[in-house]
Amino acid sequence: KPLSSLKTAKECAQVFYDIVQCHHWVWKYPRILHRDISQGNIMVREKNGKKYGVLNDWDLAIWLNNKRDGPTSRFRTGTRPYMAHEQHSVEWKGPHRYRHDLESIFYAILLLSCLYSRPDEKLPHPKDETYRYEEWHQSDDEFLNDKKYRTVNAADWKPPVTAFFSGFLLWLITLQRSMRRGFYELGDATQLVPKALNTEMNFFDEDTLGGHLSYEVIVSIVHTFEQEELETRGREWQLHLENLRQNQVS
Repeated sequence: KPLSSLKTAKECAQVFYDIVQCHHWVWKYPRILHRDISQGNIMVREKNGKKYGVLNDWDLAIWLNNKRDGPTSRFRTGTRPYMAHEQHSVEWKGPHRYRHDLESIFYAILLLSCLYSRPDEKLPHPKDETYRYEEWHQSDDEFLNDKKYRTVNAADWKPPVTAFFSGFLLWLITLQRSMRRGFYELGDATQLVPKALNTEMNFFDEDTLGGHLSYEVIVSIVHTFEQEELETRGREWQLHLENLRQNQVS
């Protein structure tokens, strides 16, 4: 079922959290990158009264060991409103990284939260100058590169989420701050360490923006929603979160 079948904001949050978990699992174990995460590729499965997020459409996915093979155009994949901002730049030559897919998840949450009054009800285009990201669905790469760059690097950023999705505001602000810090450090690393040397020695982890967009960081942000615990599916990360909670108490 599509996202529009969901009834509550918490159900939406659980689905997005499931997508984060699913995406990480296939990246870590079979070593696959999806490369086309969008609102349309996030589906819902219902079993025993519970809703589960399903990451659909793996046509553009690649094995990580092969991600540098083939022509440059192969790296610029995805659905335009949800693509990572770097991918819109004519100077970007790849490769597609783990963090690019996470940035796509961020945009999927952002656009749903700002453009929809409910999962099944899109807001009409505003008549005033209010900016709610409508233009992202019709604009070219130059426009999107600029707008997304400004989004992930803005200070004191606060997106205009709708009332139904107000619980996502904390997620979005915290995720954006993590990306902003990561891109700042990436800029420093790029100036200090030649790209070829960084690739060989891994001074700065570009897959996770120096750890600012790691799975650990993302889970710490999205495993709760409006102060309620969401379901963590894997036992490994259930134990990890339990240990974190115990450390916080002690």
